Amino acid sequence: MSFFNKLKNKAEELNTKHNILPFGQNQNQNQNNQIQQGQAPSAPHQTQTYPGQSQYPAYQQQQQQPPPPSASWQQPAQTTYGNYYAQAPPPPVPFHSRPGGGAGGVGGVPLGGIQQTTAAAAAAAAAPPQIYWRPDFNPAVPVSQTFDQKQGHGDPWGWGNSELQNYTSSPANSFHTPDGKKLVVRALSQPSHRDPEARYTSARLVTRATLGRADGCLSAVLSLPCAEGIWPAFWLLPREPFAWPREGEVDVAETWNGDCRNHACLHWGFYGSGAPEEAAKHLVRETHVPDMAGRPLRFDFAWRCGGGGGGAEVRPSDGKAAGGGRLLWYVDGRPVMRNRMPAGTRPIEDWCVLLNVAMGGNVCQGKTPREGAYDLVVHDLHMSDAPEGGWGKFEHDWQWCADGAVM
Repeated sequence: MSFFNKLKNKAEELNTKHNILPFGQNQNQNQNNQIQQGQAPSAPHQTQTYPGQSQYPAYQQQQQQPPPPSASWQQPAQTTYGNYYAQAPPPPVPFHSRPGGGAGGVGGVPLGGIQQTTAAAAAAAAAPPQIYWRPDFNPAVPVSQTFDQKQGHGDPWGWGNSELQNYTSSPANSFHTPDGKKLVVRALSQPSHRDPEARYTSARLVTRATLGRADGCLSAVLSLPCAEGIWPAFWLLPREPFAWPREGEVDVAETWNGDCRNHACLHWGFYGSGAPEEAAKHLVRETHVPDMAGRPLRFDFAWRCGGGGGGAEVRPSDGKAAGGGRLLWYVDGRPVMRNRMPAGTRPIEDWCVLLNVAMGGNVCQGKTPREGAYDLVVHDLHMSDAPEGGWGKFEHDWQWCADGAVM
């Protein structure tokens, strides 16, 4: 066999192994060949149909082997609810007797729940939640009607984390989809753009509305972009102006570098200051979601900070929450973290909701995204007067959920 024939055979072998189309052969021909050989035809690449997508190179997400699950808390099997939602809540399990129980709490306040014993409380627990705020995703409605669109690189530069993105109010970075059902927060990575301000652009949206209630639940269904150098977030801060971090920060959904791990967090201190008392003011629970990149997830953050919240305090001056209330984080309906609202933080009624996609920086460990578009898609977003299943389920979940762990 001649050298050229050997070279040709080797090339054909590599083409077959890596599914490379010979020059001039189209996809249909390739699929016909696959069918004749008894193979399933390969699916064509599905591209997004949002406006503006064609202006940028299509982003092909890298399929990576998910990291092994963390050895974090697992919900006990006996906490399945069955038909519990339609019934009066069972007596809560005393905190000290739950698996892994302890004193817990913030500032010495016990983390145990309160028992609802009256018929009125049982009826309230079974009542379906009432939505009191939901944004309009109609494409005729500007995003700015519901959200304050932050702009720039932050102060200090890089939003304190050496992030790369320049936040804009451009419809290229945040828009409602033509079907009126979704909000898209789009990060655009164009590292070779001649304008430095356009190389990394994104949107940081802050609701003009606040939570507005001492007791309630914030819910969202999100598709999160999972890729190296990308950091999407769904979180809360007090209404501006505020003193960060003393007045608090709540992270409901955030993941970075495509690791498919969600981080539920509560912050109210200076991280990295070296002071032990400050280090204890950063609590987190990590949830591994192996298929995070392939489907929407539901996130809920429920708060019970009114006078009936079991240890919650109320300011005499205006009746707003003054700390001690109870907070629960959920991922796909599963309670993943609980904690008390720390004293000295802003009353929960005055907090706003944020949605953004950051790029690069300290959290992404200096990694930068490849050229392309990275979408945080909001399928639903609303505030309700109670979590799904009512306050009875909240009490039940509170007894069995894990406390936030110090970072």
